[in-house]
Amino acid sequence: MFRKIKQFGFHARQGGGVSGVEMALWDLAGKAYNVPVYQLLGGKFRDRIRIYADTPQARDPKEFASRLKGRLEMGLTWLKMDVGIGLIEKVPGALTRPVGLSFRDVFRTEHMFTGFELTDKGIGLMSEYVAAVRDVIGMEVPLAADHFGHIGVNSCIRLGKAFEKYNLAWLEDMIPWQYTDLLKQITNAVDIPILTGEDIYLKEPFEELCRKHAVDIIHPDLATSGGILETKKIGDMAQSYGVPMAMHFAGSPVSCFANVHCAAATENFMVLENHALDIPWWNDLVDGVEKPIVNKGFITVPDKPGLGVTLNEEAVKEHLQGGYFEPTPEWDKDRANDRLWS
Repeated sequence: MFRKIKQFGFHARQGGGVSGVEMALWDLAGKAYNVPVYQLLGGKFRDRIRIYADTPQARDPKEFASRLKGRLEMGLTWLKMDVGIGLIEKVPGALTRPVGLSFRDVFRTEHMFTGFELTDKGIGLMSEYVAAVRDVIGMEVPLAADHFGHIGVNSCIRLGKAFEKYNLAWLEDMIPWQYTDLLKQITNAVDIPILTGEDIYLKEPFEELCRKHAVDIIHPDLATSGGILETKKIGDMAQSYGVPMAMHFAGSPVSCFANVHCAAATENFMVLENHALDIPWWNDLVDGVEKPIVNKGFITVPDKPGLGVTLNEEAVKEHLQGGYFEPTPEWDKDRANDRLWS
């Protein structure tokens, strides 16, 4: 069935519909055969799935470091931060750009075409921010970084080199994923893992990145990449090239457990994202599993049939911004992030 419907998906948000149907079909198949989805995928390599989480940004690095320290106190074993040109945009001499342009003005312009380049002063200030964070959380815990801003390839390389001393877990989506050769240029120049993939649909573009070793880590989003089996295929393919897989995720607990089953069954999996640690009612949207779902930095892989959860429809209705399966004409206008890259 997936082979029939995958023609209707595409990169970024356009992969969501097909991927959602694919997840639902695996849940139905598992419940029909009375086995968990991970077993249908060939079995599991792990009983718990390691989680990393984005953390609300703060302009003051000490305040942000305190928030990250709070994540460690929650039990997380992997951290992530945003560190971009928004931190230094208003500092004189930190950023070279066309006069009068804000970084918000180039939101839909691919990084290499904006004319935005970091100065040595800007790189120094961003490095000081990361240093202040590392001083608080220490060097032992993995710390990934994202959302640098739409800067050119040379600025990406210079910034990456400056960050090397902080031993970051990865630098995410420095430029759009389509530019394989340019990504390889950054990867070869910087001694920090380079990562991309959250907007890529289906296995073939990931294989191009892995075959050329244009990135060090792939980062599919199961709700974009084609669903559970396609993402496992992506991970297995990457393993054959010696490339590990982290997983991008920001969604409901239903989608979360689709990710959990895939991660359990994929040997080169490293860590799964979660954006809901600060949303207490997120746990209420499903029944049938341990609560809280993320417990001391891990999610337990459920052994019940299918995805192992049932939808709590009342909780879903309570927290929906709109109606329950009602028309959504508001999305007929250009309000969505419809770029094919991050």
